Amino acid sequence: MGINGHADVFRGQPVIDYDKNVGIADPVDTVYRLRFDYDAAENTLALLEHFLADSNAMKVTSLVIGVWSYESESNQPVVELLANNSHKLPNLSALFLGDIEEDESQISWIVQSNLSALLQAYPQLEYLQVKGNDGLSFGEMKLDRLKTLIVETGGLSLNVAQEIFQAQLPVLEHLELWLGTPNYGGDITPEDLAHLLEGSLFPHLNYLGLRDSEIADQIAVAVANAPIIKRLKTLDLSLGNIGDVGATALLDSPLIQHLEKLDLHHHYISEELAKSLTNLDLLVDISDRQEADVYDNEEYRYIAVSE
Repeated sequence: MGINGHADVFRGQPVIDYDKNVGIADPVDTVYRLRFDYDAAENTLALLEHFLADSNAMKVTSLVIGVWSYESESNQPVVELLANNSHKLPNLSALFLGDIEEDESQISWIVQSNLSALLQAYPQLEYLQVKGNDGLSFGEMKLDRLKTLIVETGGLSLNVAQEIFQAQLPVLEHLELWLGTPNYGGDITPEDLAHLLEGSLFPHLNYLGLRDSEIADQIAVAVANAPIIKRLKTLDLSLGNIGDVGATALLDSPLIQHLEKLDLHHHYISEELAKSLTNLDLLVDISDRQEADVYDNEEYRYIAVSE
């Protein structure tokens, strides 16, 4: 999947768009995506009704929801329909809400909704991926089997982040948050991440992604010597605007050697420091180096995804 494109593979399985005329022909080895084509006769809600009426829905383990509206409407009707019909998807363990391409909707325009009823209806979820911050709320999240949580935004709000940090996710292994920019609601500071970085949350966490951040240098400084590093396998600070300040903090940290992988791709780090990072005794992704734009003696470093 591209940075802001459709998923072709989801949890190792091919993704195809659901066709009501074909139905659910292969519920075990195929992930079906429900999405609204602009010129289609039926929207995603109508497709979901057809999908749920298929007896093979009982066998489906993974489901991808694509664009549900071209009018900046929330996905609440889709979420409610899923929540009210959980008995028809008893084996659903993976859900992606918002597999939406850039030409369908900018990430900052995607309108999510309150997902609390949905999450209560599917306590068996092991994988949850959500794209879009506008209107998003997890409520009091309690998912005893959830191993992966990915929240892609052009700007992650503190309210949503706090709901995640307060959630009961006892077996969570992979947490990926796209922090974004204040221009699109991203108001999280390094101080807001303190409890997470102390390592007292999510005892099984081995992958931490604090991605697509406009304050990537500050994030890197905060995380470089954080206790959580000692039990992570992967630290992912990619897609943001990290530069030499953040790179230096990481290089100066003795804890970084506990990692197996450090992902910094899409960065603004100087060639000298980038070379030093590649000499670390771990896998470092330092690809996709960017050049800052300069206007009126002001330097601008852009993150990969914001609008």
